[in-house]
This record gives sequence, C-alpha cells and structure tokens, in this order.
Amino acid sequence: MSIDEKSTKLDLERIVFIGRTFEEYVEMFSLSEEELQGKKILDCPAGACSFTAIGNKKGIDITACDIAYDHSSEALKNKGIQDIAHAMEHVQKAESNYRWDYFKDIEGLRNHRLNALQDCAKDMKECRERYVPVTLPDLPFKDEEFDLLLSAHFLFMYADRLDYDFHIETLNELVRVTKEEVRIFPLVDLEGKRYEHLDKIIKYVTKNGCTVEEVNVPYEFQLNANSMLKIVKN
Repeated sequence: MSIDEKSTKLDLERIVFIGRTFEEYVEMFSLSEEELQGKKILDCPAGACSFTAIGNKKGIDITACDIAYDHSSEALKNKGIQDIAHAMEHVQKAESNYRWDYFKDIEGLRNHRLNALQDCAKDMKECRERYVPVTLPDLPFKDEEFDLLLSAHFLFMYADRLDYDFHIETLNELVRVTKEEVRIFPLVDLEGKRYEHLDKIIKYVTKNGCTVEEVNVPYEFQLNANSMLKIVKN
C-alpha cells in the first residue's frame, strides 16, 4: 500500500466494527425470508453484520456497503473482536437500559455479535465484491439499482453528531438508489429518545413523493428501540 493510499483510508481506530446477525435483521425490519427472495437488496451501512453473508447463502441477492470496507477483512475482524469486548463491558455497566428476552444474558449477546463478525469477515474474504466502501451521504450506485434498502443503527441513532442536513442528504441518497422501499431502524437516539427531528423528516420525505409509516417491530434490545421507518416510493 502506498503512503497516499494509506492516508485516504479512514483510521481504523475511528471505526466501531460491530454487527447484528441475519436473524436479528429479519426481526428488526419485520421481514420474512420469502419476501426477500428475488429482490436486489442493499444493507447501508452494514458494518460487521452477517445479513449479507448469510442472506447470499440462502440465495438472496444482498450487497453491503460501509465506510469501514476500505480495510482488509483480517484487520476488520481483529478490530471487531476488540470492539465487542469493549461493548460488552459497556452493556454490563448499563444492563437496565436493555431488554434481555432476545439474548437472555451478556454471554448470549457476545455470541451473537461474534457470530455476526465471523460470518461477515469470512464472506468478505471470499466474496469481496459484495462489500462496497462508501462515505455517506454519497453512494456510488445507479438510480433505483436496488429494490429494497435496509439501514440499521446509524441515522437517528447518532443525532448528537450527525446533523439534520446530513440526515436529509443521506435519506435523499438512500431513496435515490432504491426502486421500491427503504427501511430504517431504530427511530431513537443512543439515550432511547425518539429522534427529535423525525416528524420533520417524515414531512420532508412525504412531500418528495414517498409514503412514510412508523412500524412497530418484534425486536427490542435497547429500550424503546422497537420501531422502524418504512419509506415506500410511489
């Protein structure tokens, strides 16, 4: 790697590389495997999620994109292992901020996160073309390239560091590259409060020709993080 090449990459230390499992995605976005078959799907940003890896094994056409994918699968796997260890310490200190009916305990949570990371890193090593490096709000895809776009634990969640304009620019891109539907989960910030500009966002997206609905989902780990935004293009 040249010095120039290295300097354009996001420093690994600035990335938190943690992800959810395929099964979690199905519940977070209120999906079934049957309705995913035959669709072209984008997971954005995907992080260390195994949705793409496991989905493609099931014959579903899924592409993942993330700012982290400039780095090698090995470097990301090592970073992910460290990040999971730190995350478990944090969750353990604040166990009452979470519901434990899905994972049962910290060990169950750790296993889910490690399984997602291992599946993601292995698939990235074997099928690198599925993992596209991107820097939001810009996406390197054609208009309406995907039927369905899923976006988890990014928009709304980091309201303290991503401003309203960034949300609007990113949403415009998510909608642009999608033919049918965008789903975003969850609708709360890191403190579990509903994103303060959500009504304004819904009004904006509706005005721009989409039908928008808040939908309760059968998944809740962080307290109050139990609904998604479903944006359907008209």
